[in-house]
Amino acid sequence: MGHADALRRAAVLASAARATHDVVVVTSAMSGVTDLLLASAQAAAADHHDTVADIAGTLRAKHLQAAEQLIADPADRAHLFARLEERFAEWRRLADALAVIGEASPRALDAIAALGERMSAPLLAAAIRALGTPAEPIDAAEVVRTDGVHQGAAPDMDETRRLAQGRLLPLCAQGTIPVVTGFIGATDTGAVTTLGRGGSDYSAAILGAALDADEVWIYTDVDGVLTADPRVVPEARTLVTLSYREMSELAYFGAKVVHPKTILPALERGIPLRIKNTFNADHPGTLVVGVSGPREEATGGLKGVTAIERQSLVTIEGRGMLGVPGIAARAFGAVARTGTSVPMISQSSSEQSICFVVPQAAVPRVTGALAHEFERELARRDIERIWALDEVVVVTVVGAALQKTPGVAGRVLSSVGEGGINVIAIAMGSSECSISLVVNAASSREALRRIHRLLEAEA
Repeated sequence: MGHADALRRAAVLASAARATHDVVVVTSAMSGVTDLLLASAQAAAADHHDTVADIAGTLRAKHLQAAEQLIADPADRAHLFARLEERFAEWRRLADALAVIGEASPRALDAIAALGERMSAPLLAAAIRALGTPAEPIDAAEVVRTDGVHQGAAPDMDETRRLAQGRLLPLCAQGTIPVVTGFIGATDTGAVTTLGRGGSDYSAAILGAALDADEVWIYTDVDGVLTADPRVVPEARTLVTLSYREMSELAYFGAKVVHPKTILPALERGIPLRIKNTFNADHPGTLVVGVSGPREEATGGLKGVTAIERQSLVTIEGRGMLGVPGIAARAFGAVARTGTSVPMISQSSSEQSICFVVPQAAVPRVTGALAHEFERELARRDIERIWALDEVVVVTVVGAALQKTPGVAGRVLSSVGEGGINVIAIAMGSSECSISLVVNAASSREALRRIHRLLEAEA
């Protein structure tokens, strides 16, 4: 939702869909707004009045200008302005409170970040009404119930199902489009929570599952899910279909088309997802369904290749680890206590080393936690060293039934090796859906291009 034109385009799509289906729309904040809101929270807590005032002016101008461009009717425009001013007033109250407290807690950050969607939903609903289609903005705090984990809440699907059906289905029955704020929810005590950055498509899947939708459509700025990043692989093409598992792997390993958690609610209810392009609405996009077709199963089904950049490979090694139970459990327990996600793990069969990937920025706290955990083992030289190799990239090839197809891993490694690219570590999970390689960052783009050529040859 970058600007007024994007809101207008979304309104046209929603209105057109309402002609043939019951439609519930989930909207994100306007482009850049969440970042500005979070920056304003930090500035308010630090008592930086000028920065807060500058951000306030930018936010107010952005939304009021969009309202002027979208709504021609003076009465409708005045009503929308009044609603937006309520949100600006709420923001000012929160900013003043943070200035007094001098600290931006996760709960406070959620309350402020949620205002982006709470301002865009009335805008989009008004834009839909301007096209002659009834629409009503709905605060997701009314219909999405979550736990109390701020900045990364998990939905309570049973309660969300009850609330969403009670609030949204009557509107649909009346011919009205509910326009629900994405990204946010609320606890059973009413505290506002957020689902994590990029969570509006996750919100759509949650509500789709709660409402037993026929399909959930996610609109982005590309024609569905591509076989690779087109900035690196110009010949990348749109995939017609993917299984839930393939989509989940691609989303997790760096394909930023949808929030990685989006797959979960749809998977549990068996609801197809369709990834479409807001700017090319006639394109069918990518359909994400329960399982891959028989052809993909038979051929190995290489679907896409993607990468996670700015990673480091942390290694724990020592001959004294051989046959000692609990080393891995203690290692990953220590990493978990730092709040760090581990996208890939590899261990030698001799048990003399364990290596795993973490974001490069997390290396100091991860290695520090490991050094503390294994202080005695390091002193006895049972563990010889704990070290990190920076500037690596995890390159992952995804496809149906990879593990059941003879020779796929060999062909992937050969395609990389023929380019003189060294594979530092490899992991092939029991999911039967992906092979991950750790390569030097300088070699990652060539690795992507070579694996993509293999993918195209076997398509």
